[in-house]
Amino acid sequence: MDAITLLTQRASAPRLAEPAPHGEALQNIIAAAVRAPDHARLRPWRLITIEGDARGRLGELFEEALLKRDSNASEEQRTKARNAPLRAPLLIAVVVRLQEHPKVPAIEQWLSAGCVAHAVLLAAQAQGFGGMWRTGEASYDRHIASGLGLGDNEELAGFIYLGTPLLPVATAPREVPAEFVTRWS
Repeated sequence: MDAITLLTQRASAPRLAEPAPHGEALQNIIAAAVRAPDHARLRPWRLITIEGDARGRLGELFEEALLKRDSNASEEQRTKARNAPLRAPLLIAVVVRLQEHPKVPAIEQWLSAGCVAHAVLLAAQAQGFGGMWRTGEASYDRHIASGLGLGDNEELAGFIYLGTPLLPVATAPREVPAEFVTRWS
């Protein structure tokens, strides 16, 4: 798949199964991710891979966090939280490592981490895998961040779920590029 086709046809794959990218395919994904734009070469991000039994432990962490937010969470909500990481064989947590810098504000560091996440998705799709960038409460919860070993200067940009699409990936509706561009003169 050429680069323009990949970029213009990228789509999320919400239903994923084995196999997940591993070995050379996973190394290609990580190599693409670390090429993200990065003002001052701060490397304001890092990745955490979560697979196998670790996904179950992450699910337990999701459930703990849910109960801290809502001690009256229903059994259905608890089960959903516990099973969330099992929706894909491999998850990659994208961590933003915010650093003080006179020329690189926090927003630029967040944008760089967003580019890392996007590169993970593109590199996975280029190799025949599917992915879904998931955020939500789990991404913004300090209990989960602590459980993953994040420092005080670190936050989650989200979890990239990776695997083989169970269903054909639906292409998103094509946007009309001209609707998003104005010419300044």
